[in-house]
Amino acid sequence: MKKLIVRSIIGSLLLVAGIARAQNRNPMDTEIITADLDRFWIALGQAGPDIKSSVLEEIYLKPGSKGIKGFTKGRIKSSENLSAVIKAHRKYYHSIKPSTDSIAGMKDQIRQSLVKLKDLYPKATFPPVYFVIGALNSGGTSSNDGLIIGAEMYGLTSNTPTDELNEWLLTVIKPVSEVPHIVAHELVHFQQNYDGSTLLAASLKEGSADFIAELISGRHINQHAHDFANPREKELWQEFKAQMNQKDYTGWLYGSSKDRPNDLGYWMGYKISKAYYDQAKDKKNAIDDMIHIKDFNKFLVQSGYSKKFE
Repeated sequence: MKKLIVRSIIGSLLLVAGIARAQNRNPMDTEIITADLDRFWIALGQAGPDIKSSVLEEIYLKPGSKGIKGFTKGRIKSSENLSAVIKAHRKYYHSIKPSTDSIAGMKDQIRQSLVKLKDLYPKATFPPVYFVIGALNSGGTSSNDGLIIGAEMYGLTSNTPTDELNEWLLTVIKPVSEVPHIVAHELVHFQQNYDGSTLLAASLKEGSADFIAELISGRHINQHAHDFANPREKELWQEFKAQMNQKDYTGWLYGSSKDRPNDLGYWMGYKISKAYYDQAKDKKNAIDDMIHIKDFNKFLVQSGYSKKFE
């Protein structure tokens, strides 16, 4: 009897969690939360020249939203880590306030993308969108609590001080105008019900998110990869093909390699997803298929992408 009760409780909790994740199907009801940005600037102003971690903790992290709680684990990590990162990039952080202040004015543009996703994929659900300031290591993520966007990664302007930024940051920091497109990308991830395991699976997850994000927001977030890869498409396909069923992402995802831009796997996944979409007679079904890929090699074959190189 006790086992039955425990199983019943666990089942109820899972059901509640599922309902919580799926409850909002109206894009116009989506919460877009920027209060954490305001708290950050208050905290930074009071933290002094030493960027006291205790002030960041009490004013920014401790009273923060679910977005802050979700971003702290694995990204912000702690107030001490955030303080250290700000100290090492002091000029950059102080330069991004006008950009982060402008995000609150982008809510209508962001919601337009959500409405377009609803049209393309009627089963879409729309979680809260949290904007936070992190530790210069993540532009955004999707979680059960919602979409969390690291606004500090979108502070690039013509006047941005760059002497504190390493090679990786110089390639991944983008203008604040990219914010609606990263939200669109993470929104697609929220709909997807699979994880990347092989290089092909991970590239299709990221690339299909880029492709659908472009359909709904007008752009994707990896133009630098496309600029590099498009003139080299055949040779990169041959390289990818030899590696795609392995779990080694080197040279393709989540890291930098010499003489090639970050995250070329996004580009390859985009190209395959676009080929699949272009050959599909029912475009809405094609979007649904991308969001629910079960057999990644079969999806690749059905896309017809490799035929262009035969």
